Amino acid sequence: MDKRTILAIVLSLAVLLTYQMFFAKPQTPPAKPVAATSSPAAPTAKETAQNPSLTSGKVKAGAKSPKSMASPKDISVETAQYTAIFSTRGGALKSFQLKGYQKDCAQCVDDIYPRIKNLFTGSKEQLPPKSKGLVELVDLKEGMPYPLAITFPESSIDIAPDAFFETNVKKLDLINAKEKQSLVFFHKDDNKIKVEKTFTFNPDNFTITLDVKISNLTNSPLNQIPKLSWQQYADPNMEEDSYGHDGPIASVAKSIELQSLKELNKEKLYGPNILWGGYESKYFIASFIPQNPSLTSLIMDRDAANMVSVSIKGPKEIIPGNQSGSFSYTLYLGPKEHSLLKSQNVGLEDAIDFGWFYWLAMPLLWVLNFLHNYIANYGLAIIILTLLIKIIFWPLGNLSYKSMKEMQNLQPKIAELKEKHKNDQAKISQETMALYKTHKVNPFGGCLPMVIQIPIFFGLYKALLYSIELRHSPLFWWIQDLSAKDPYYITPIIMGATQFIQQKMTPTMGDPMQAKIMLFMPIIFTFFFLNFPSGLVIYWLFNNVLSIGQQYYINKKLAN
Repeated sequence: MDKRTILAIVLSLAVLLTYQMFFAKPQTPPAKPVAATSSPAAPTAKETAQNPSLTSGKVKAGAKSPKSMASPKDISVETAQYTAIFSTRGGALKSFQLKGYQKDCAQCVDDIYPRIKNLFTGSKEQLPPKSKGLVELVDLKEGMPYPLAITFPESSIDIAPDAFFETNVKKLDLINAKEKQSLVFFHKDDNKIKVEKTFTFNPDNFTITLDVKISNLTNSPLNQIPKLSWQQYADPNMEEDSYGHDGPIASVAKSIELQSLKELNKEKLYGPNILWGGYESKYFIASFIPQNPSLTSLIMDRDAANMVSVSIKGPKEIIPGNQSGSFSYTLYLGPKEHSLLKSQNVGLEDAIDFGWFYWLAMPLLWVLNFLHNYIANYGLAIIILTLLIKIIFWPLGNLSYKSMKEMQNLQPKIAELKEKHKNDQAKISQETMALYKTHKVNPFGGCLPMVIQIPIFFGLYKALLYSIELRHSPLFWWIQDLSAKDPYYITPIIMGATQFIQQKMTPTMGDPMQAKIMLFMPIIFTFFFLNFPSGLVIYWLFNNVLSIGQQYYINKKLAN
């Protein structure tokens, strides 16, 4: 393996790592950032009249209804998976907390030192449990409309997103339930229109069915186009996560459309053929699936108060006088767990960004989950996965180390050829290849394991970075989140040291430039691995340890 080949591999790996770290996220056209403003209060009747966008439509149903001025009431819905709070204001969602998923906590690292101290000193001091709070999918400021409000813009009769709805249910408890239960909201205005919203909850999962029934109480036909919206406050001062997308997302004709919050400064229209849409973070998503994708469009928008809206609109329905029409949606509000998303059968699993290496990330994640069924520690599962990969490629590694050793033994003869034909580079290359053929040496044999490891590395990188299964999963001691970087950079430094040891054990080809390049590789790897998920660092670290053992075995065997 000549120095040009080695340099090409090193540079290629460096380019790939740099791309993944700094550029591997959706690129959107540059736009001016939205200016931050104070949060608005709820619109008054006068403001509503002056600003038709607050309640668009030909007839503003509910705008003057006395019921719209009533104090809103909260209705709690609790299952084993989440606690949801709905409001009679808009018949919409006020809060949605996921059980079993805690928020990311900046203080988590501060809790590590006393725990390590207890471990090494043998202290029995009881430490308080870490309390980070549950993940909340709804984030709004005062006066903003709640998510899952239904309006009817471009229709004969519209209702305000904060119109008053009634319900006879005070609370739903599905923790021990085996059957689905429903929460019905209804809004009636001046004998013109009645809107019923029925949320049906499954006690076993994160899926909710929303059925909307519109009753025409007049004698004339109504043209109604429903608009279902999810609103979310976007903090203009919050830095975007370089490893994940936080904002609107949609599947348009099976193509994923993402929108950066900082670049969303005007209304974006997509469709038709909307398979699903919603608002996502790195590990969670609030999504809605329309009944008729081919007749549905989607709107992404951000207003001056930094409220981001994702809305699906359509299809249009003509409701004859004194008759009813209906629309249905499927809602998924929960973690971006591949099996749960895939069960929706609309490609919702594409919200997980496994990128180019999806074909490797998925099998590796499957193996990790399989191992985790028997070993209740994802860190140990990663170590076992590393061992399995090493066993699979063990014969290839033996051939590689043997090839490098044989290449080292041929260096004196190659040096003689270079001296003999020092003015004829073509002759040197010809004689060198003949020498390789005579001794049955493959000059690229030493590179093959590294080349094969690169796609496996990136497949595992994607699996560890975006799989919610590893979020907040600990190994031991200071490694409390395998999807996050090592807070003290201990494992990357140890990994770099093992890479250096492995490189020192690798047979050199007699080229000083090549030796310098190879010794520089541990430094490059350590630098890149500093901010990588600790689970990935553990994989590479134990892979190095196993490689050192294999190389020691081959070198000793060839010496005998």
